[in-house]
Amino acid sequence: MRLLVSVVDAAEARLAVAGGVDVVDGKNPAEGSLGAPAPAVIAQVRAAVPADQPLSVAIGDMPSLPGTAALAALGAARAGAGYVKIGLWGPSTTADAVAVLRAAREAVEGEAEVVAVAYADAARVPSRPLPPRDLVAAARAAGVHGCLIDTAVKDGRGLFAWLAPGALAEIVAEAHEAGLEMALAGELRAEDLPAVRATGADIAGVRSAACRDGRRTAALDPERIARLRAVCAAPAATR
Repeated sequence: MRLLVSVVDAAEARLAVAGGVDVVDGKNPAEGSLGAPAPAVIAQVRAAVPADQPLSVAIGDMPSLPGTAALAALGAARAGAGYVKIGLWGPSTTADAVAVLRAAREAVEGEAEVVAVAYADAARVPSRPLPPRDLVAAARAAGVHGCLIDTAVKDGRGLFAWLAPGALAEIVAEAHEAGLEMALAGELRAEDLPAVRATGADIAGVRSAACRDGRRTAALDPERIARLRAVCAAPAATR
């Protein structure tokens, strides 16, 4: 299982790389769970990350506006993103989600891959985002690269407060059967990573767990990142 760490600027990107992360992820937490960074920030982060290392970028909690999604995805790709994460915040039906995802995929074809994001706690969001159990069907129909289940509200209740490990494992298996990569995130802590790994997920995404004192607004800590990376990379015999 690979480790993804979210960063807000180039300095944090360098710290993440120093800690041994597999995927650097650019975002702007001030604008929400999938808050989009400015194009200049994406370019600066890309320049701080080795050329052969993946850079994913969040482009926002997207409404049901395919044109907006396409434009945002293209902007992120042109600024240096290899993977573009789209939070399905507005689309509440599979058809709406497919339209948004497909528009983004077509806009960045050959330049970046699209990752569809649903929220484990979708039921408590007023806009009624796409339920996580519908995520794989939407991603498959849109022809995107992969899926991510995150949490929309960052209030200390992480991924497993909303979806049990067994339910997550079923979604992961469905994604793999469809040929999709699957990532899990949502205020994950170091102690959650073995359970995440047990679901079969390809990637575990973190922010707070990689920060000093475990606070998402604190500075990243390369030693914490290295410990998280070791858990993710543990050989099968020790799992």
